[in-house]
Amino acid sequence: MKIRMVLTFIVLLTISATRSTAQDSVIQKTSTDTIPRLDTIPVTDSIPVVIPVPQDTVLRITNLVPYITLHVDSTLIYKLDVNKDPEKYYWFLRNAPVGLRINRDQGLLTFRAEKSYFLSGRLKYDFPYKVSIGVQNLTDAKEKVDTSFTLVFYSTEIIPSRVKPTVSNVLYIDEGDSVTFRVQCEEGSFPIEYISMTTNIPLTDYKSVSRCNEEFSWKVPFDFIKDGDTTRQRLLVLSFIGSNKFLNRDTAVVRVFVRPALNYPQRMMEYERVTKDIRLYILQLKYSFKELDKKVRKTKNTRTGFDLLSGTTALGGTVFSTMQDEQSKSVGKILPSVGVALVPVKEAVSPVKSYEQNSASLVRTSIRRLEYSLTDNTLVGDRDPDILLKTRKLKDDLKQIQVQLIDIPTLDTGNLSEEELNRYFNSPKVNKKYKVTRN
Repeated sequence: MKIRMVLTFIVLLTISATRSTAQDSVIQKTSTDTIPRLDTIPVTDSIPVVIPVPQDTVLRITNLVPYITLHVDSTLIYKLDVNKDPEKYYWFLRNAPVGLRINRDQGLLTFRAEKSYFLSGRLKYDFPYKVSIGVQNLTDAKEKVDTSFTLVFYSTEIIPSRVKPTVSNVLYIDEGDSVTFRVQCEEGSFPIEYISMTTNIPLTDYKSVSRCNEEFSWKVPFDFIKDGDTTRQRLLVLSFIGSNKFLNRDTAVVRVFVRPALNYPQRMMEYERVTKDIRLYILQLKYSFKELDKKVRKTKNTRTGFDLLSGTTALGGTVFSTMQDEQSKSVGKILPSVGVALVPVKEAVSPVKSYEQNSASLVRTSIRRLEYSLTDNTLVGDRDPDILLKTRKLKDDLKQIQVQLIDIPTLDTGNLSEEELNRYFNSPKVNKKYKVTRN
């Protein structure tokens, strides 16, 4: 532009100088010559300016579109051009998706977006395929162009995405059990990007779901069904709401019916407390039995002594009566009376301890009954389903024995250990004494 302006300015200066010279020559000739007419003065034309046009020497593609979108079952036919003789160049593609082709001689880009490509998974919707395209001189390998364009496919048929839990929509569980399942997504045209979860009942100690393929887990507490509930089961509604990038939503609902069940840890603690109370009560009864048995044994020894003494006097009277000596005969007559007189003395000094003996027998029987009840109601396995029934049976047996022995004082175990009490209670001498025999 600057060169053109300079050339124009020089031409104008040349024209002005020529006209001024012509006028001076005309003025000088006025004294001798006649002044010519104006129409006879030759007018000089302007000099044409020739501006050089730069030549396009760099190879380039003149009509390439950088971003192409196609829908399913459409056809692409696109002719690419270069700024030079196309017969001297050839075309090629790199990283081309399935079905995209180019004519190497003419640069004709063709593609048929068949639906089978997308159903088989070889092509994807809304995925940017970056295709590298190039053109090169047939004789000069250095003269070439490498560029790229983006190809995106979209579908006019929208397939909705679905939320699919791995369990049925209705579940039945008991208190204390755990609910665990995975929330999967069935991908359509636009995949689900976020999942929100809602419940009709506030939950605690659970694992929520926010993405596809995540796992929901919840441990049902034993107090989920309250004591005041009229129904024997409670409904929990879990709603999983999936959203895609266009905020289109799909909801999956799982209904969980929770039934009342045994609070096993609490029942286990109750069972252990009852068994502990029974074992302690058994030890107290064994100590009471030991004290009662001592009294009965002491009375029995005293009465046995009186009986032996009474028999001895009666036998001595008989012996002395057979003697020849009158004095000895007199003694023999007195001694049987002494034996008879010892009987009321025996009853007065050492009366029969029938109450203590009956009480000792009753206590011993009650101890055996409680021990059998403990053995019969032992838990089986880690989670005995009959723990509630066995606990109730132990409570009933303990209460019945305590009512039956309400007059028997239950003391502590004294200074005796459990091993010493068991050794005394199970000694052969005591067993023989209280053993039931047949007549």
